[in-house]
Amino acid sequence: MLGQTQILGAVAVAAYSYMSLVPMIQPPVIYLMTSKKDRGIVMGQLRPVSKREKILFPIICTVVSGLILPACVPLVGTLMFGNLLRECGVTDRLSNTAQNELMNIVTIFLALSVGSTMAADKFLTAGTLAIIALGLVAFAFSTFGGLVFGQIMKILSGGKINPMIGAAGVSAVPMAARVVQRCVQKEYPGHFLLMHAMGPNVAGVIGTAVAAGVMLTLLSR
Repeated sequence: MLGQTQILGAVAVAAYSYMSLVPMIQPPVIYLMTSKKDRGIVMGQLRPVSKREKILFPIICTVVSGLILPACVPLVGTLMFGNLLRECGVTDRLSNTAQNELMNIVTIFLALSVGSTMAADKFLTAGTLAIIALGLVAFAFSTFGGLVFGQIMKILSGGKINPMIGAAGVSAVPMAARVVQRCVQKEYPGHFLLMHAMGPNVAGVIGTAVAAGVMLTLLSR
């Protein structure tokens, strides 16, 4: 049985590898689950979002998530804190630091800390190969599930919602939304679905953070 520290490297490699391979994994599932007519649905123009809404969203999201599941607050709170820094309009220096220098520093330390657990005798095993295979299944299944709900939303909306945006529910931001846009433009060059797809894309990130909180709650018992 692999311990938590032993599978850390395999899980990280699987997650980041398949996030970068989303342009290869998602299109076949999208074309399988949608017809050409579905992909041609034009969605209406999005309404303008006020400054107040942009500021209140990260605050309300963090509070509601914390009340429902306290264990997810570190993940959701960090995500929303960065959002608040950017949208409040008075912390440009902190926002730029979080988006550039701090993010690069964290990425370097994350890579070093995860890489230090990936010794050959622990990483090159059948267990790690199974984890990587499960990662492929997870991304394909998530895309499939998102498209199923996209089809349901299309029916409930009377054909006003393009079901392709369901594929963007995978928490690979903004890659999944870009894949949806690229698939649309191949057949309908004049269609612009990127901003509509960003909604479920961001929702997927929040959902993933909440799911991680659920796992932490269950594993800590």
